Amino acid sequence: MLEEQRGVTIWLTGLSGAGKTTICQFLEAELRSQGYKIEVLDGDVVRQNLSKGLTFSKEDRDENIRRIGFVANLLTRNNVIVLVSVISPYRAVREEVKKQIGDFIEVYVNAPLEVCEQRDVKGLYKKARDGEIKNFTGIDDLYEVPLKPDVECKTNEETIAQSTNKVLTKLEELGYTSSLLLPQVQNNCSRI
Repeated sequence: MLEEQRGVTIWLTGLSGAGKTTICQFLEAELRSQGYKIEVLDGDVVRQNLSKGLTFSKEDRDENIRRIGFVANLLTRNNVIVLVSVISPYRAVREEVKKQIGDFIEVYVNAPLEVCEQRDVKGLYKKARDGEIKNFTGIDDLYEVPLKPDVECKTNEETIAQSTNKVLTKLEELGYTSSLLLPQVQNNCSRI
């Protein structure tokens, strides 16, 4: 176990299918292998447990993000690296939780809508386009792109390792970790 770990929340935001969970999994594996204390707050898992019963209205989405932010803040102030993987479509509530937490790295996982739709293994975009799902981010509800993210991962242009290394580099630059870049061999892995 590393002796002097500082807590930080790494908030991965972007459209469904952009690659948030994939990057989060790579970050988790690398940080755990180096002995860091990690917790993962995945949007789908949180909705099933912490935010059960909330709808997809703007008010309930904001409440969901506030709840995730509250838990992330508790963990961060107890020196845990928190990986949050959640669409979080609205800029104002993202800024709210960023101010609350303080030690916060916003990662914009950026992929064009058409790419996200091609990656959609659950068929959610098709259901949204067919009218079966209402208020679906990117289709009939907006996604407010971060204005100044700390890291931007363009997952339709980068490999998983390249995107992950951008986040690891930022963690090191800000003093949260020591050098943790994935081996060069991994840069040959496929795109998300």
